[in-house]
Amino acid sequence: MRMHTDKKRLAARWTMAAAIGLLALFPALTGCGTGERPVQGQPASPGQTSGKDAQHVVRIGYQKYGTLNLLKSKGNLEKRLASLGYSVQWLLFPAGPQLLEALNAGSIDLGHTGESPPIFAQAAGTPLVYVANEPASPEAEAILVKGDSSIRSVADLKGKKVALNKGSNVHYLLVKVLEKSGLQIADIQPVYLPPADARAAFERGSVDAWVIWDPFYAAAQQATGARVLADGTNLVANREFYLASQSFVKEHSDIITVVLEEVKKVDEWAKQDPHGVAAFLSPELGIDIASLEQASKRRSYGIEPVGEQVLADQQKIADTFFGIGLIPKQISVRDALFRSNR
Repeated sequence: MRMHTDKKRLAARWTMAAAIGLLALFPALTGCGTGERPVQGQPASPGQTSGKDAQHVVRIGYQKYGTLNLLKSKGNLEKRLASLGYSVQWLLFPAGPQLLEALNAGSIDLGHTGESPPIFAQAAGTPLVYVANEPASPEAEAILVKGDSSIRSVADLKGKKVALNKGSNVHYLLVKVLEKSGLQIADIQPVYLPPADARAAFERGSVDAWVIWDPFYAAAQQATGARVLADGTNLVANREFYLASQSFVKEHSDIITVVLEEVKKVDEWAKQDPHGVAAFLSPELGIDIASLEQASKRRSYGIEPVGEQVLADQQKIADTFFGIGLIPKQISVRDALFRSNR
């Protein structure tokens, strides 16, 4: 949304800075044990583009854990777009906030993130457009406690230390889980840590519980015997969104349609072959195949247009984040909806 005063411009800068600082200072979804940190916006490989004679380049931002990485591996999108006079450039990002900062800067044309980054980005004035989403995967994030923990219910978290990544999807999960049990964030001791640090704190007992998403969630279950205190079932949606810049949507909406058609084909494969998905992602993420296969089975596949229920769910997150002070202004998610869906 356009800023009309200096105060609002300052708030916008603060919002994006907070999003980057709080959400993105970790090698998100690149594997807990590898220590690898992808360079923001680095090209995927020397062969990142296709179609030497192409008149246009479609710049796609992707993360290592997500459908777009699977699409990149197939190579079918490049073949389709080459026939239309377009080449593809793949740019790797460690997390959604950096990806959307690149979108704001005009460095990429489209990409994918979870639910929270576009809310921060929209509040900061990023000209983004929601073009599609994956189905809800509420079981793919959870609150974990150690197998021998004395914590048996969410109510037992009162006064306890709970690790989470501030401002992420699981922040919203924690708020909703506590709310269901009559508690608030103020009733616990939140410990804000990125996934790798949170897992270390969880294993050594420095925190009593950990709110986390797949594939870190599955990896922790496999390696530590962690027990699920609660997951997102009947509380949150946990969707993946495909987002584009407003300018790219206006000028190349037909290309977005082609991209989404190819994403749909990859989703159909992933739905039928979770082991194949896990085997492909394992060396990239540094996470074992068994954990990734479990994570893939918990995730829903099947690209969809952004409908009214999705809009409502996303607006609830935005309103919640404003209510607890994570974003400094209220936003209307509908303002960023792909025009053809309005």
